[in-house]
Amino acid sequence: MPVSSSLPLSRRGIARAAAALLATCALGAGAQTAYPSKPVRVVVGFSAGGTTDVVARIMAKELTQALGQTFMVDNKPGGGSNIATDLVAAAPADGYTLLFVAVTSAINQTLYPNVKFDLNRDFEAVALGAKVPNVLVVTPNVPAKNVKELIAWAKANNDKVSYASSGSGTSIHMAGELFKVRTGLQTQHVPYKGSAPALTDLMGGQVQFMFDNMPSSWPQVQGGKLRALAVTTKTRSPSAPDLPTMEESGVAPFDVSSWFGLIAPKGTPKDIVDKLNKAMNAAFDKPEVKEAYAKLGAVAEHNTPAQFSSFIRSEVSNWAPVVKASGAKVD
Repeated sequence: MPVSSSLPLSRRGIARAAAALLATCALGAGAQTAYPSKPVRVVVGFSAGGTTDVVARIMAKELTQALGQTFMVDNKPGGGSNIATDLVAAAPADGYTLLFVAVTSAINQTLYPNVKFDLNRDFEAVALGAKVPNVLVVTPNVPAKNVKELIAWAKANNDKVSYASSGSGTSIHMAGELFKVRTGLQTQHVPYKGSAPALTDLMGGQVQFMFDNMPSSWPQVQGGKLRALAVTTKTRSPSAPDLPTMEESGVAPFDVSSWFGLIAPKGTPKDIVDKLNKAMNAAFDKPEVKEAYAKLGAVAEHNTPAQFSSFIRSEVSNWAPVVKASGAKVD
C-alpha cells in the first residue's frame, strides 16, 4: 500500500536522531567501549549459496579476524531483497546491524512502485566489496550451443520456455528482461528466493535458462550440469576467457554486471564506518581473498565510503531507464 504521509519516515528519523544523540553522549562520557564490543549481524537479502551470500561470508570472515568480534551472516530472503533492506534501514545506527547490499537494491528503487527505502537517504555507504559478471546458462536438455541457437530454439518453442532468476529486481532478472527486449522473445520469468533454488530447478529442467552470477553457477558448468553460452559484461571474464560476451554473440548493446558491498543504517558514526571500510580494503590485499575472488570471477578495488556512495547513486540512476525499457513490473 502506498505511503500516504511522512509519518513513518519521521518516526524513523526521530529514532535515528535519538540513537545518534545517545551514542554521542556515551562517547563524551567515556562510557562506550571500542567498536565492536559484541557480535555484529550482517544481513543478506538472499538465500544461502547465492553469490551475495558467498561474497558476504568471505568478507564476514575477514571482518571477524580483523576486528575481533564475530560478524554473523543472517539470510533474510524475500521481496527481491527488500525485506532485508527495510529491516536494516530501520535498525539502530550503532554498527551492529549491517546490510550486504547487492545491485538488486539499486534496481528495486525503480522496479517496485512502493519501495519504502531509499539507498541514498537511508544508509551510510561503507565499502564496495566485489563486482562479478553474470553468465547465461542453460540446462543440458536445451539443444542450443550458443546464444543465436538459444534465441532460435526459444522462438520456436516459446510457450514451453521460461527463465529463472534469483528474485524480482535482481540483475539476473533484469538481464533476462534486457535479453527479451533485445531479441523480441516472450519467455516467462520465474523468480526464486536466491540463486541456489533457481539453479536446482534449472538443472532439473523445470526452467530452461538463466542469467546467473558467475560465482554461483560456474561450479555447475564445470561439473557438466549446466552449459554456459555467454557472459553479460562488455569484455570477457578472466575466469572464462573462451566464453564470448553477449555482444560478441550478436545481442547488443548488452552490458550487465553484479556488485555487492556493505552499508549501514543512516547515522552510523563515521569512526565505525571508517573502521569497517579500512578492514575490508585490507582484506582485498590478502592472498587468500584474492584466490577466493579469482575462483568466483569476482574483482575488488580499494574504495572509500564516499566513492561507494557515489557509485550507488550512479547505479540507481543508470538502472532506472533499463527497468522502464523492459516494462518489468512487480507488486
